[in-house]
Amino acid sequence: MWISTAYAQGTGIFDQNALVQFLPLILIFVVFYFLLIRPQQRKAKDQKAMLEALRRGDRVVTGGGIIGTVARVDNPEEVVVDIAENVRVRVLRSTIASVLAKPDPAAAREAARQKTETRAKVGTKE
Repeated sequence: MWISTAYAQGTGIFDQNALVQFLPLILIFVVFYFLLIRPQQRKAKDQKAMLEALRRGDRVVTGGGIIGTVARVDNPEEVVVDIAENVRVRVLRSTIASVLAKPDPAAAREAARQKTETRAKVGTKE
């Protein structure tokens, strides 16, 4: 017979050499998870919480860069935003990129009080 019989060198199912070969792949996956996947999940969770907490009077920036104030929340998917005087736009809630500042009720009351005082002074001088 010209061809000799060949035998496999490793007979065990779990070989230590196989673990050493897969160790770099496992380490790469762990690094990707902590540096890429986990921060993106956290950012998505924060974005969802921000959109759910959206209320009337919040200043928002849309995905297109338009800055406005929330006039009313129509339904879970749409928001009406004031972008200028007498200009209201219906915007999908998912297109709101960020909330600039929550309005301070005390500051709004103070501004309204000063506005009425100013009007009263102007009205008495005339």
